[in-house]
Amino acid sequence: MTKTKRISGMVLGIFFIGLCVSFLRLSQFGVDPFSAMNLGISGFIGWSFGTWQLLVNAIILVVVFFQARSCIGAGTIINMVCVGYIADFICYVANDVVQIQMNLPLRVIALLLAQLMASMGVALYMVADMGIAPYDSVAIIIEKLTHQKIPFHKARVLSDVVVVIIGIIFATASGVGIWSVVGIGTIINACFNGPLIQFFKTKLERFYL
Repeated sequence: MTKTKRISGMVLGIFFIGLCVSFLRLSQFGVDPFSAMNLGISGFIGWSFGTWQLLVNAIILVVVFFQARSCIGAGTIINMVCVGYIADFICYVANDVVQIQMNLPLRVIALLLAQLMASMGVALYMVADMGIAPYDSVAIIIEKLTHQKIPFHKARVLSDVVVVIIGIIFATASGVGIWSVVGIGTIINACFNGPLIQFFKTKLERFYL
């Protein structure tokens, strides 16, 4: 794989993830599991989503450094810094500048596009092998620590379920309500993201090679 392909795959993947988070927020069907946790906690403590997500990523990065150092690269830093702010910016433009009225058909389309972008985005920057987001390394660490007894796709579902529960707890405690962060979109993402990432990763590996 050429360096140009790797860089373009990494950048495109990160951009897709930012779009995914923003589309899920706009759909109002619930965001992805990691964002659900971060939206719940950031709402509870009164921080912006992008700033809180950056801090959480930095904390997880410390664990990744000791358990899966090979997962860290330029893409890791760009992902942890940019995704939250990309999502904040797109939501600001859609809600405050363009003032898009999200009717039911648009919400459904946003939900479907978000899931596609989530899986494709993660697969793209994993195949690019220039570092992956700290949270995406969690499933790899679980697979490693269990000696492959819990494979990546199952480990991803497990980690997603845990962060969703945390998001529900904090969203409820903040008074925002769980349905602002958790919904059918969250469930779809938690159940299908792992398998779809694996599917797209396999296809992209063949393309890049």
